[in-house]
Amino acid sequence: MIVVMSQEASREQVEAVLRKIEEFGLQTHPIYGVQKTVIGVIGDDKTKVVETMAGYPGVEQIIPILKPYKFASRETHPQDTVIGVSGVEIGGDRVVVMAGPCAVESREQILNSARLVKMAGGSILRGGAYKPRTSPYSFQGLGEEGLCFLAEAREETGLPVVTELTDPRKIDLMCEYADIIQVGARNMQNFVLLTEIGRSGHPVLLKRGPSSKIEDLLLAAEYIIKEGNRNIILCERGISTFETHTRNTLDLSAVAALKRLSHLPVVVDPSHSVGVASIIPAMTLAAVAAGADGLLIEIHPNPNAALCDGPQSLDFETFTGLMSRIRKVAQAIGREA
Repeated sequence: MIVVMSQEASREQVEAVLRKIEEFGLQTHPIYGVQKTVIGVIGDDKTKVVETMAGYPGVEQIIPILKPYKFASRETHPQDTVIGVSGVEIGGDRVVVMAGPCAVESREQILNSARLVKMAGGSILRGGAYKPRTSPYSFQGLGEEGLCFLAEAREETGLPVVTELTDPRKIDLMCEYADIIQVGARNMQNFVLLTEIGRSGHPVLLKRGPSSKIEDLLLAAEYIIKEGNRNIILCERGISTFETHTRNTLDLSAVAALKRLSHLPVVVDPSHSVGVASIIPAMTLAAVAAGADGLLIEIHPNPNAALCDGPQSLDFETFTGLMSRIRKVAQAIGREA
């Protein structure tokens, strides 16, 4: 349920409504908008709110929210959410490109990648310092050393950094180094991790799990929002189907569905979606045409020598050419890139 305050409602009236609702043993989550304040109400028995608050000073409307994801829903927040990260806006008119290697392998590798991303027109540097792998014997990342290399790359190029957090005990360390915390597909329903990120208030890129429904992704976002953190970027990265030609099946319908159901920005990871470098450019352009607010693309100076996900990494020449095509598609649908 949400309580919509009138445009003329004073701060004192808003606070009085908050106190009254909380007297009923319910949780309140105020969203202070430019024109109106909306109060989300969470709890089991909200009938008293309807009975008592309808004629309360400053209250314009009480609306039941039928969706199980209350605060991620567009019912609660009709306007698109735009998230600002170090001067980069995600969810606005510009299609934001986040690019870099799957894993930080060395100082030279990440610095060269960051320079290329900057030169090609990308806005955010991606790179994994901690890598959860299917096999315990695969390269697991450089850890804090990798975070230091990412920070150095940010210092040189000015590009904000997105990198994955796998352990809630490392959240303070991650907030120190990363501009955006990435929650990987394997951790989409790691509710302890989601709760800690919610408490941190740090911008987060939340990836859809390979076997998760759209509603599951939005409920995962709800775990973060209910702790007070609304800086969430949803990421479609492909789902598991019977198809084996590609690593996963890219669900581009999810972009349109998420944009209709939620106010949160939506980006697409074509690299993990298909896992085949030759197909990635086509899926990247399709994602832009479908309305994605951003892209998460893996690049590597030498994909054949990559320690992680080489077959789905674009070389620098291919990425540079793709950036030019991304701009053309974005322009064709009235956006920038």
